Amino acid sequence: MKLIPERNRSAIFGLLTCVVGAVIIWTARPGDVQGHYGLWSLLPAAMTIIICFVTRNVLLALLLGIFTGGLIIGRLNIIDAFLIPSLGSEKYAQILLVYLWALGGLLGLWNRNGGARHFAETMAARFVHSRVSAKVFAWIMGIVFHQGGTISTVLTGTTVRPVSDQHQVGHEELAYVVDSTASPIATIIPFNVWPIYIAGLITIEPLAGLVDSEADAIALFFSAIPFNFYAWIAVGMTLLFAMDRLPLWNTPMQRVIDRVQSTGKLDSETAVPMLSAELTESRLAEGYRPAMIDFLAPMGTLLGFCIIPWFLGGSPLVFEGFGLAVVVALIVSVLRGMSVTDAFDAVVTGIKGVTIGAIVLGLAVTLASVSEQLGTSVYVIEATLDWLKALPFILPSLLLLICMLVSFSIGSSWGTYAVIFPVALPLAFALSQDPTFILLSFGAILGGAVFGDQCSPISDTTILSALACGSDLMDHVTTQLPLAAFAAAVSAIGYLGFSYFVLN
Repeated sequence: MKLIPERNRSAIFGLLTCVVGAVIIWTARPGDVQGHYGLWSLLPAAMTIIICFVTRNVLLALLLGIFTGGLIIGRLNIIDAFLIPSLGSEKYAQILLVYLWALGGLLGLWNRNGGARHFAETMAARFVHSRVSAKVFAWIMGIVFHQGGTISTVLTGTTVRPVSDQHQVGHEELAYVVDSTASPIATIIPFNVWPIYIAGLITIEPLAGLVDSEADAIALFFSAIPFNFYAWIAVGMTLLFAMDRLPLWNTPMQRVIDRVQSTGKLDSETAVPMLSAELTESRLAEGYRPAMIDFLAPMGTLLGFCIIPWFLGGSPLVFEGFGLAVVVALIVSVLRGMSVTDAFDAVVTGIKGVTIGAIVLGLAVTLASVSEQLGTSVYVIEATLDWLKALPFILPSLLLLICMLVSFSIGSSWGTYAVIFPVALPLAFALSQDPTFILLSFGAILGGAVFGDQCSPISDTTILSALACGSDLMDHVTTQLPLAAFAAAVSAIGYLGFSYFVLN
């Protein structure tokens, strides 16, 4: 008789492997050298991503990645070293306030008053008549909600998902459309905070003569928009995909479409959707009649706080917008006949529905802080940029690839910008002062970082796309990645050709 059930052997083997690996890392770990740990700096992020793909368990992967970082740094108490500082950070407070309480509360209210579904069905009655038009509708909404990655994914996904479900659009299909019209759109329709953020990174002494003020930096951002090849190609490919005009061959996405058309199942057999039953099952309050105002009033509040400050010369008030959107949704629901008890119960139910997503986001923030302490980005840059002066025309393509690697590893486009822009743009300026070459390099950094923001399983945009669309996170990642990688490959070839032409 077997003492250990066969199904548990792989788990025990995996545990023993982890223990042996931990001992090796602890004994062989190097010291901090010039702000990084050499090749070891890549290990936590790499391990997290590998475990994500192998086990499809994102929580386990994030925890093991954080623990690996603790082994390298020499701090086994990861709770004290990483988790508590991250949980007490402003970033995690934003996750609790916006993604857990405000987002969850708003989704819960829309689930109870039927506002989002009513809006989607009303718009769909005019514009959506098939799977194709449902996906095109999602693409258009992604363009409309262009304020940035997290905002766009939430607004587009929650608005479109009811009607896309009705027209048999797989959740992986919808998540791809939503994710690809989030951060990429924010960099090519930049009426948001992105230009201001990047302007602060490049208004530095090494770029004197090119960028002498924040206004110069913002102007440079707008000038580089046509050279952001990845964003344009990604958005264009998504439109072709929505129109069923994109050749998919035997990609995972093609298998999703085959599954939906043959079985009608919107998720795979092994899927664990990030949106729980509290939000996927309609729970319209008894006697309540949904109206457009249930959706438009909170949505108008949210968009107003994001867009109006921009035109007045300020920054989008994202957090205030989300908070007041919930308040407005509550007031409208109660004034239109919902009981106060039902309204607050809807908020609590909605918060419960996004709890898993909030936990994943919190651990992703923690892993990002681990990567920062390990100097992951610094090491990647130092290891690849020293020999560029011999072949300057490859710089934009290489910057694209470096940004893809860094942003995929840390799950953040803005974190990638913060490290790479101040180093790489002065290098491009030193290699050649040709304006087109500078814009090519600028656009490559913009697009490369967006790739990781869009595709990494530890990116908040990726997580929220899966959450808002009701998709399994790793199903979303594995179906989207080949398409995004193709867009990146075409972009890299384009940068190589253009740069060679400009410098020769």
